[in-house]
Amino acid sequence: QVQLVESGGGLVQAGDSLRLSCAASGRTFSCGTMGWFRQAPGKERESVAAIIWNTWSGDYTYYADSVKGRFTISGDNAKNTVYLQMNSLKPEDTAVYYCAVDRVPSINTFLNGGVDYWGKGTLVTVSS
Repeated sequence: QVQLVESGGGLVQAGDSLRLSCAASGRTFSCGTMGWFRQAPGKERESVAAIIWNTWSGDYTYYADSVKGRFTISGDNAKNTVYLQMNSLKPEDTAVYYCAVDRVPSINTFLNGGVDYWGKGTLVTVSS
């Protein structure tokens, strides 16, 4: 079993930045996909960003169109942690952000029902 603990959420103003962290513990693994989804009030959960675990290469990342150029996903092997740097935040970024892990190293699988583990979420609120 893998446990995921998110941190870094909070209340900020439009234009501000936040960095979310997701630490994985338990039965971790050498490869897979990690990333973030979010769910705004009254809306369905949507993907935000993903990265192939253990490569942390920009060649193996995904970003939703709505966050491209503003959000950056990265990781730290030594800490089993993935980060989401969020810049130029907008009110429409307000949501609960969930960390997710797929044991398969595939962005496509991750985005299409392949998530094996979920965090409990961290709330990001962006005021206008």
